[in-house]
Amino acid sequence: MIETRHLYKRFGEVTALEDINLHIARGEFVAVMGASGSGKTMLMNILTCLDTASEGQVLLDGTDAEALDEEGRRRFRAQKIGLVFQQFHLIPFLTALENVMLAQHYHSIVDEPAARAVLEQVGLGHRVSHLPSQLSGGEQQRVCIARALVNEPPVIFADEPTGNLMKKTSSACWMCCKTCTGKSGPSCW
Repeated sequence: MIETRHLYKRFGEVTALEDINLHIARGEFVAVMGASGSGKTMLMNILTCLDTASEGQVLLDGTDAEALDEEGRRRFRAQKIGLVFQQFHLIPFLTALENVMLAQHYHSIVDEPAARAVLEQVGLGHRVSHLPSQLSGGEQQRVCIARALVNEPPVIFADEPTGNLMKKTSSACWMCCKTCTGKSGPSCW
């Protein structure tokens, strides 16, 4: 499902990632842990085609990321990857429901019941018509999680997805990700 071979990322003389070799099978639930600044987000950005490696190979569901142009990487992300960012990246003038449905537009579908259902799963069924400014940080994070899950992508990448959540809500969101892993078989990051 996800494989890297001798992956490097360099910035001039600084090596941010060095000889990273991964193999993550479908359905695996994987966490990459390390100190702040150790390259976790950089690795995620490369694996999700938001950035490119300086050297090495990234294979995502059999596709060599290096062979894709920018449009190909965008299409690949839209079809295969659900993303939960450290920063929320919510559109401020869209409601929680509309922010979740935005992920559907990249697939040229609009399935409001599915978006409502996933918001319900993360405990926000009662907040669908609220703007991001009307939601707490934890609620905004759950909208991001719902947005990543709504299209049932084969792979979900999450960069500190529960960092802004209270313990009870954090546990509920992890259970939601695990439930989706069992249902559609994605690897979670």
